[in-house]
Amino acid sequence: MFSGGDYDEVGRWLTNFATAHAKREWATAEAVVETAGPREGRSYGLRLQVGRRRHPPDDQEPIELSFSDVAARRGSLAWCHDLATRVRGLVRELVTASQGAPQHG
Repeated sequence: MFSGGDYDEVGRWLTNFATAHAKREWATAEAVVETAGPREGRSYGLRLQVGRRRHPPDDQEPIELSFSDVAARRGSLAWCHDLATRVRGLVRELVTASQGAPQHG
C-alpha cells in the first residue's frame, strides 16, 4: 500500500494515474497537473484535455486536490476507483463536446 512520498513524487503519481485513466477513455486524452505558484508543496490542480478542449477550461480553476489527501489516499482502492471514475467521466464529456461542435484554431 502506498502512502506518503514527497510532493514531486506524489505529483508524478497523480499525473500518471490521471493520464492512464483518461487514455482508457480516449487515446489522445491527457491529464495536466499544475503545481506552480501558491499551490507548490500544498496541492495539485488537475485539468483533463482532449484536443484543444480542457476541463475545466483555462478561465476556471482546475480540480483541486490537496497534497496530503493524494499522498495519504493513493493507496486506497476505493479512493483510486472514485478518482478514475471521475477522470473517465470528464474525458467522455470532453469527447462528446469535441465531436458535437467545431473547434476553431
